[in-house]
Amino acid sequence: MQLELSPSDAEFRDRMREFFTTQVPQEIRDTVLEGRHLTRDQIVESQQVLNAEGLAVPHWPTEWGGQDWSELQRHLWHEEMQRAGVPLPLAFNASMIGPVIAQFGSEQQKQRFLPDTANLDIWWSQGFSEPDAGSDLASLRTSAVRDGDDWVVNGQKTWTTLGQHGDWIFTLVRTDPEVKKQQGISMLLIDMTTPGVEVRPIELIDGGHEVNEVWFTDVRVPGENMVGEVNSGWTQAKFLLGNERVGVAPVGATKRALATLKQNAADQMQDPLVRARVAELENDLLALELTALRVVANSTDGAPHPASSVLKLQGTVLQQAVSELAVELAGPASLAARADDDSPQEGWARRAAPTYLNLRKASIYGGSNEIQRQIISRTILGL
Repeated sequence: MQLELSPSDAEFRDRMREFFTTQVPQEIRDTVLEGRHLTRDQIVESQQVLNAEGLAVPHWPTEWGGQDWSELQRHLWHEEMQRAGVPLPLAFNASMIGPVIAQFGSEQQKQRFLPDTANLDIWWSQGFSEPDAGSDLASLRTSAVRDGDDWVVNGQKTWTTLGQHGDWIFTLVRTDPEVKKQQGISMLLIDMTTPGVEVRPIELIDGGHEVNEVWFTDVRVPGENMVGEVNSGWTQAKFLLGNERVGVAPVGATKRALATLKQNAADQMQDPLVRARVAELENDLLALELTALRVVANSTDGAPHPASSVLKLQGTVLQQAVSELAVELAGPASLAARADDDSPQEGWARRAAPTYLNLRKASIYGGSNEIQRQIISRTILGL
């Protein structure tokens, strides 16, 4: 089955494809395509190449670097980037705090932060989750107490992805403990070089260092770094999380991963049972892509569509399923080292197990799959 585009949209797709495959450094694209970890410098360089062409933050207001594209064109931009192995613009900058500042920030905050945020001259971290406030985010306890013109912040954030690279962190804090928990939350922008901010690594099951704890001990934050009004943070958080879930289904990247697996494990593709599993995954990915296009067609006002929860749920299920198939096809070669064999192992097979383990997170971040099922049952099925 082929998706038919209008001539203008087909031309747009081809233009995106040509740019992504010719202008983003091949070394960076190869790192993504081979499933290796990007360095901080590679992520920054890639986003700056995109930003110079006006392709880093197309969903932002046009006065701050956005593009006057249709929803379908934004979808094609996203899919062609993944197909080409181009790193997506850093989500904390492009999809999270940038749109929040553009929507809720003061003019001073927009002038100060948005250009550097789009160009990744500032690397933003996300300070939301806490040890006792994950899915129940409104239960957060990190406090901010007014002291003159400043706020003094104390508390702990956890699962701060790539926080070791962060320059600033957008942080949800409790500014009023006496009111309903959702009503006493505010958002502060905190310079991570401020005295009292400490980043501690968390080692993951795959052995990597991707997430962190961030501790705040009497951290003084200027009052001008409050986003919006005091106690308005829950509104901003819901806006941010809605944007996070749109596009969280990595259809293009998962299709690319499956196609690459078919090439790497070509010998095993002769097995009819393996071929049947691959065909089932390809059909499920096509169905997800069509669902994504339906969501695009019904999101003309720019607001997240309820079916974005379906995309997030099924997208992560398929992402994990492809990684599971890779481990099965790699077999013992998926282990980093084998006592009975010290010969070099194929890179794809050696990376299969760490990738599989790392992607266990996909059904948790951006709202766990259990939460997404509840959203689907209420907003779509009316249960």
